[in-house]
Amino acid sequence: MVLELEQVTVVAGGLTHLYSIDLQLVPGAINVLLGPTQAGKTTLMRVMAGLDRPTSGRVLVDGKDVTGVSVRERNLAMVYQQFINYPAMTVYENIASPLKLQRVDAAEIRRRVLEVAAKLHIEHLLERRPGELSGGQQQRCALARALVKRSSLVLLDEPLVNLDYKLREELREELTTLFSDGNTTVVYATTEPLEALLLGGYTAIVDKGRVLQFGPTLDVYNAPTSVDAAAVFNDPPMNMLTSELTASGSARLPIGIEVPVRGAQRAAHASSGAMEANGANSRDAAGPANGTCRIGIRPGHLRLVPNRPQALPVPCRLELAELSGSETYLHLHTLNGGINLIAQLQGVHQIDLGTQLDVFVDPDELFVFGADTRLVSSPEALHGAH
Repeated sequence: MVLELEQVTVVAGGLTHLYSIDLQLVPGAINVLLGPTQAGKTTLMRVMAGLDRPTSGRVLVDGKDVTGVSVRERNLAMVYQQFINYPAMTVYENIASPLKLQRVDAAEIRRRVLEVAAKLHIEHLLERRPGELSGGQQQRCALARALVKRSSLVLLDEPLVNLDYKLREELREELTTLFSDGNTTVVYATTEPLEALLLGGYTAIVDKGRVLQFGPTLDVYNAPTSVDAAAVFNDPPMNMLTSELTASGSARLPIGIEVPVRGAQRAAHASSGAMEANGANSRDAAGPANGTCRIGIRPGHLRLVPNRPQALPVPCRLELAELSGSETYLHLHTLNGGINLIAQLQGVHQIDLGTQLDVFVDPDELFVFGADTRLVSSPEALHGAH
């Protein structure tokens, strides 16, 4: 099933929730909607489902215009983050309920309920009621009720957000296995970049009612097309430094180092174009004649030990250290330029606050964005990965 949105806009209460979105889902794959809270993900899914009608634009299924067609008339299922089960029914009755509404034969209902319950490991719970289940078991019941319909489109709106870490990992793995046959088009909304990477498939970056980028998940992660896309697809956020472009094709970073920049001419051209678009006053404020760019450094690319000989030291002072599982986040203040940086280190590191230390930057791991905020060069492009 091919689902496509054409110029879809949603305006409600005088506020624009979606801005002229064009998006074609990849059929038979997991399509992730990645964005912060209130980015527009749920609104987008409700339009896809037929729960809401767009203010303008069209929704197409296999080329047929279904804009305004009721959700009841579409072959889809949806699961929300606040999972819903019927408390007076057993797990079996909950899962079977959509098939009974479709007047499916009782023997076929039983076969399909047992099949999906086994896949989600809840076959031993079929005679219990939802109130007797744990949170993870209740979510599996809600998922089973959606999957038993064998819909060609399944919409999952942050379905695991209320579960603990271990249960989330288990269910996420099960979901990717369940949909690996390619018979179902899946839309999965999440606020977490790591979850998008673990799910794989394809990712649409959604922010402030717009789709900023869509493509294979790893491609989007490795080459975010803009500063805004990079901000969404990084947790913790990418370190972003406004830097001066030099005539020699380097960028002078405000942390006391100068690095060669692939695509420096394109970055300078973007800087010049941005100044022209904003007028002469901005030209004076933009810095040197050679222009400016934005240099992005992923927190995981800041290291306490150089990974290669060309890595450059940046003297810093440790302001805060946070432990998160098997990772340590260092909040640093550079001694040159007074810039705040975040470093993401593997393992547990115990460093006294106020300690002066060097973190190392590899020039080949930098993201370069022009003054127009568009991507000029990424590490993957440097290594010829695309």
